[in-house]
Amino acid sequence: MSANLPQIRISDYSYDLPGGRIAVYPLPERDRSKLLVWHNGNISSSVFSDIGQVLPENALLVFNNTRVIHARLLFRRLSGARIEVFCLEPHRPADYQVSFGQTGSVEWKCLVGNAKKWKHGRLELPVAIEGETVCLGAEMLERSDNAFVIRFSWDRPVPFAGIIEAAGSMPIPPYLNRPAEESDNDRYQTVYACADGSVAAPTAGLHFTDEVFRRLAEKKIRTAELTLHVGAGTFQPVKSDLVNSHQMHTETVAVSQSLLQQLMARPHHLIAIGTTSVRSLESLYWLGVKAAAWQPRQQPSVDQWEPYGEKADIPAEEALGNLLQFMKKNTMDELRFTTSLMIMPGYRFRLLNGMLTNFHQPRSTLLLLVAAFLGHDWKKVYDYALNNDFRFLSYGDSNLYLKD
Repeated sequence: MSANLPQIRISDYSYDLPGGRIAVYPLPERDRSKLLVWHNGNISSSVFSDIGQVLPENALLVFNNTRVIHARLLFRRLSGARIEVFCLEPHRPADYQVSFGQTGSVEWKCLVGNAKKWKHGRLELPVAIEGETVCLGAEMLERSDNAFVIRFSWDRPVPFAGIIEAAGSMPIPPYLNRPAEESDNDRYQTVYACADGSVAAPTAGLHFTDEVFRRLAEKKIRTAELTLHVGAGTFQPVKSDLVNSHQMHTETVAVSQSLLQQLMARPHHLIAIGTTSVRSLESLYWLGVKAAAWQPRQQPSVDQWEPYGEKADIPAEEALGNLLQFMKKNTMDELRFTTSLMIMPGYRFRLLNGMLTNFHQPRSTLLLLVAAFLGHDWKKVYDYALNNDFRFLSYGDSNLYLKD
């Protein structure tokens, strides 16, 4: 841990969120949510469908195109005990696309609910796929940190992507205090989602519709995509008094050469859609700082405290150029890396001057990220929202933060 870390108490980043302000269901129309706009300290409100009227011209919006998987699987033992297996990420093979394409068995890191009732043996779940019944089995192999390694196997030549889609349910946030419903299969997914792997939605993107994209194109507002598969750690509150003691979760990111080239053009306004895009883009800078020293087979990664150490502070163009050169040298169309970057007050943003997000839980790493961007104004923003009937959390209203 770096000695340069600011001493931050999580109690300073809390607020009173009445249960009635949490949006348990989305509005009937995605783009009819309220939009709070913070622009250089000034706060106003609008409707999300009109976001094109408040976005600066020639902005580049960067989206996270991850797709939420049906990660929650419910098995029953012969005794009747319910065992919930919550899929987190592939164990072997570690690549998401390869794992989802497997047609016999896969190994995943999973959370297990009621694990004390499943000490040994194979669990089985009948799954209906295209008129046939497939038997999905689960065996517990070992403990891995706070999770378990589970081997799934099945008796038909069906890809794991199809198995989990048919057998599981949408992993909506626990604070909604309700089971997933059929409507969540559509509404807890962005309209542009295409890369399977997340266990939570990048919720800032839930407000976009095809009509909103059409209007943005008319304004010459450009868009780009990256992929960060959101893990269950996104819901993990900061439990220690000092933020410095919190262990940030690690997530996998993929970016293309094309995105790096767009970022190299240094758009006047670079706006991240969602906190996952914020962390991905800022992580790119820190990867670029050290890219010249990489070995070709080295797994690129960003540590949660990396920005707070005594690192070389180079221009953003140089950092992005280092990454682009590394990819070209190693004939890589796509760069995959992991990040546990923790953005909190005291962090200086290297790439972004805008972000779109939703309202976040008290005492969360996501609220710390917002406070890093807004400074003390985060309190003004949240007070304004609470006093003006904004809806909170995943299915709630949106916020656009802009700096010139």
